Amino acid sequence: MTEISQPSFRDSWLYALWKFSRPHTIIGTSLSVLGLYLIAVAVGNSNSSPFSQPPTLFPPLAAWIACLCGNVYIVGLNQLEDVAIDKINKPHLPLASGEFSQRTGKFIVAVTGILALVLAWLSGQFLFGMVTISLGIGTAYSLPPIRLKRFPFWAALCIFSVRGAIVNLGLFLHFSWVLEQNNFIPPIPVAVWVLTVFILVFTFAIAIFKDIPDMEGDLQYNIKTFTIQLGKQAVFNLALWVLTVCYLGMILVGLLRLAEVNAVFLVITHLAALGAIWWRSRKVDMQEKSAIARFYQFIWKLFFIEYLIFPIACLLA
Repeated sequence: MTEISQPSFRDSWLYALWKFSRPHTIIGTSLSVLGLYLIAVAVGNSNSSPFSQPPTLFPPLAAWIACLCGNVYIVGLNQLEDVAIDKINKPHLPLASGEFSQRTGKFIVAVTGILALVLAWLSGQFLFGMVTISLGIGTAYSLPPIRLKRFPFWAALCIFSVRGAIVNLGLFLHFSWVLEQNNFIPPIPVAVWVLTVFILVFTFAIAIFKDIPDMEGDLQYNIKTFTIQLGKQAVFNLALWVLTVCYLGMILVGLLRLAEVNAVFLVITHLAALGAIWWRSRKVDMQEKSAIARFYQFIWKLFFIEYLIFPIACLLA
């Protein structure tokens, strides 16, 4: 008697949804919510006027769900508009591979977009403003006739303005507002500005690097990226030096004690990360697409880690 094999998780609808949500962006969004919440708690606890109520899990949980929904809306809309390109650059994505129909993709994007706005509106004015602006920029990035991703400068600006400035400042203001019982907004501390600038510049490196492995499809469909204009090696070197400036800047902040953080912890961790970047960069073969993609994922891992390292440095201060 022939045994009927059960479908694996990788063949399931949920796994297709996981791929559709672009896991590396989901992880980045999750850690940014956690990191900014911890920084808001650390800043509040170091204030002479303590919080009028102890920190709870509901504010970061509500913000996390709203941000995740917004994340899926933005990356999903981009996939809906890029099916032909993704069949060349990212054939594993559900719309490009045929796992999801256009109708399914549109349904997921519509539902997550509405949920993001409703949850943010119910949570507070700062979160609602942050989510609304992020979704607006994400829509302009992907959707014709604007479709800012066609232009290298505007495409990069969309990505690093949302990830760098809007998310960090918006989440900090939201959590501070909630933790102070909605009646007091503390000034944004130097530590938050330092993290914001770091992430802003770091995300610029991600924005220009992400197009290196996608050169073939972008060229065929006339998406003018920096990689097409300058060449793979030039963009790789530019991203590498931008990341170097990020880490040297953070090390300088620690050495000069420019923010309320644990200087020793900050300097040691960022020196280690900088060394790891240069060590890994020497192994990248620019003619091998998979090697470039692995280094790109390594950059994202460093991005994730920053939202753990910096809040810990604030809590240890």
